[in-house]
Parts: sequence; C-alpha cells; structure tokens
Amino acid sequence: MCGWMAADAGLRSNLTSAGTAHLGRPLRRRPPALCLACLSLLLLAGAALGGCPAGPGHDPLRALARSTNCSWTLERHARSYNHLEGDVRLRRLYSANKFFLCIDKTGKVDGTRRKNYPDSLMEIRSVSVGVVAIKSVSTGLYLAMSKKGTLFGSVRYNPSCKFKERIEENGYNTYASLRWRHNGRQMFVSLNGRGKPRRGHKARRRHPSTHFLPMLPT
Repeated sequence: MCGWMAADAGLRSNLTSAGTAHLGRPLRRRPPALCLACLSLLLLAGAALGGCPAGPGHDPLRALARSTNCSWTLERHARSYNHLEGDVRLRRLYSANKFFLCIDKTGKVDGTRRKNYPDSLMEIRSVSVGVVAIKSVSTGLYLAMSKKGTLFGSVRYNPSCKFKERIEENGYNTYASLRWRHNGRQMFVSLNGRGKPRRGHKARRRHPSTHFLPMLPT
C-alpha cells in the first residue's frame, strides 16, 4: 500500500509540474465568490431579456437554463382563445349575394336588402372557441338549423342553435351547424340569389351564398 501511495503522489507531482510548465503559472481554482458574482450577472441579464420571475422554490440554475423559453411560454398563454367565450357582438350578417340575414317574429329566416331593417340586427355570442349563437335583437329568436338543413328561428337556445364560425380566405365568414351533418358533410347557413335560405346540405363552403360579412350597425 505504501508503494501505491508513493506512486500516486509521484503521478500527482508530475501532473502538477506538467500543468505548471505548460501554462507558465500554477493551476488555481477560481474563488467561490467570483463564480457567484458571475452567476448573479447572468441571472440579471436573463431577467432583462424577459426571463421568468422568481417564485417559491426558485432554482437559479434551472431558471437560467430555461430563460430563453419562458417569455415564449407566457406569450402562448396570452394568445389563448378561451377569452373569446362569452364575447358578444352586434352585427348585421351581409351575404356575398347582397342580402342581410334576418329572422322575423314568426321564426321565418329570410334575406332583405334593407340596410337598417330591425330584424336583421343580430347578437352574435361566442359560446365556446370558434362556436357562436346568433340571435335576432328585435325578435329575440335564435338562428337554428334542423336535421334536414332548414333554417328557422328558435324561441329557446338549444344545440341546434350552435354554429361553427370560420373566416374564409376572402375575408367573409361561414357558419356551419355544429350539431347536424348530411352524409358526413357540414351544412351551412346560406342565402341564394333571391335572398331565400337554402337547405344546409345544398350549400358548400366555397359557394358565395354561404359567405357573410359581419357589419357593424349604423
């Protein structure tokens, strides 16, 4: 054992001598205080660049490693679409065929060219992300679609009154029934060239009859 310890001591002596000869000065460890100062400066720089704030059980090293991703995570949360739930807009739905969608007091859905027709003012409420309920302000009836694709005004809000709202490439919106489909295809709110509602299964997303522009009331 004594021989092994002596050999080990000799090896350490040789390594120290080699390091000293190569660097021109003895090898020294950095003082702990200097390392802590460098770490503090790095943490301050990360905070200045938008790093995450410290909290309970905060680990400086882990925070430093994740500092470049924290701001991105917060931004993603800020862009969450959940805040749209309950959003209410007053609009007139103006079709690409130049008719305003309206619901009269009998529940009949039709199109009119009269710009300020009372029955055409709609309350569009977001009931979930991308899904809306459309209600006539003057009559209090909800736009609904039957299983056969017929549009009508419903006194009570029910699953047939939910429509998926989507902004198309031309800037117009389409409204497809959330509840009902025809042979697996979506059924859309649609007004033909005479302002009459079309059956949902006869309408297609690209048809101008299904495109509506939500216009602010004047």
